[in-house]
Amino acid sequence: MSAKEKIQSTIDSADVVLFMKGSKSMPQCGFSSRVAGVLNFMGVEFSDVDVLSDPDIRQGIKDFSDWPTIPQLYVKGEFVGGCDIITEMTLSGELDQLFETKGVTYNKEAADKIREANG
Repeated sequence: MSAKEKIQSTIDSADVVLFMKGSKSMPQCGFSSRVAGVLNFMGVEFSDVDVLSDPDIRQGIKDFSDWPTIPQLYVKGEFVGGCDIITEMTLSGELDQLFETKGVTYNKEAADKIREANG
C-alpha cells in the first residue's frame, strides 16, 4: 500500500483525523500540542497519526494535501488546515460551525471557554 493509499484509508476510517508530530497524549511539537489540546478540551473524538514514526507518511501527507506543514486536521474526509487556521477557527466559532455541519460531536461549553479565555 502506498503512502497516499494509507493516508486516504486513515482519513476514510474516522470522522476526525489529526496528522501530527507525536500523539494526542504526548505531542512532540508545540503546534501539534495546540491543535490536539483544542480537540481534547472540546471533547472531540479523533484519530491521531504520528508522522514522526513513518517518514513516508510525514512527506506523503504534505503532498496529499498540498500543504507544507504539520499538524493537519481532516474532518469527514475534508482537509481543514494547520495550527494557525484551527486556532483562528476556534476563536471565531467557525470550528464549532464546521463540527455542527459535519455532525461531529463536541462540547460547546468548552469551545465557549476557549473563546472566553482568549477574548
